[in-house]
Amino acid sequence: MTRPDWIAVDWGTSHLRAYAMGPEGILAEVTSDDGMGSLAREAYEPALLRLVEGWLEDGRRTPVIACGMVGSRQGWMEAPYRAVPCAPMDPAALVAVPTRDGRLDVRLVPGLKQAKPADVMRGEETQIAGALTLWPQFDGVLCLPGTHSKWVRVSAGEVVGFQTFMTGELFALLSESSVLRHAMTGGGWDPAAFAEAVSDALSRPERIAARLFTIRAESLIAGLGGDAARARLSGLLIGIELAASRPYWLGQEVALIGADPLTSAYAEALAMQGVPARHLAGSAAVVAGLAAAAGKVPA
Repeated sequence: MTRPDWIAVDWGTSHLRAYAMGPEGILAEVTSDDGMGSLAREAYEPALLRLVEGWLEDGRRTPVIACGMVGSRQGWMEAPYRAVPCAPMDPAALVAVPTRDGRLDVRLVPGLKQAKPADVMRGEETQIAGALTLWPQFDGVLCLPGTHSKWVRVSAGEVVGFQTFMTGELFALLSESSVLRHAMTGGGWDPAAFAEAVSDALSRPERIAARLFTIRAESLIAGLGGDAARARLSGLLIGIELAASRPYWLGQEVALIGADPLTSAYAEALAMQGVPARHLAGSAAVVAGLAAAAGKVPA
């Protein structure tokens, strides 16, 4: 393989993904399970080298631009948050990391912070920068579903404000660790149960705790199947998120950034409210955002 001009790295809590980048875009991609959650500080450089050693060249420092939890307080080195309102990406704010291997020139992307209400993001700012690189005229709201979903107001190329919802984490806790886990059999999906739950949660969000327990009760006495139970839990949680984030999406242009099937579920829930949403794959957004940080124009 031709040696890359630079290396893009998406380094999260549970994964590490690196892209060899050339003038035309991605030359190669490699992944590992060496996420921030499993690494001591001195283990970051060896973990990166295990993936990209074959892309490096003696006598040349290869630029490496990394985003995500690698720049957290528990990561390789802290990349301090930048305060909104601001552009999602500022190449001048990248944080250089000292390395033992002279072939590496590593720089970390800072996250974003908001004072009131208090909120932070780390990694999503790169996806936002990527979306604005690919959609330079976008002015509206970006939704990034995930473990901690983000709703982000964007105007004139800047992040104006944002709000985080723990929807994905709540789904994992309730489906795996609560009494509802007994109803989560199988791995299918019931679209009708999802749609009904979204509507139910949006119309009466204050009843969420009671509506959640009906999943358990109906699985015991009314034959509620595992597919319907899983879809209902997802619909109830996404529904209360939409109820709380209504000031973001109501009357706005909305775009979803992330991977299927989660973004499809959000798109369906929004469509039920008469809100169409365009979609951008999370991986494409990350690479475009890291290219912006590196001062490159993505292919």
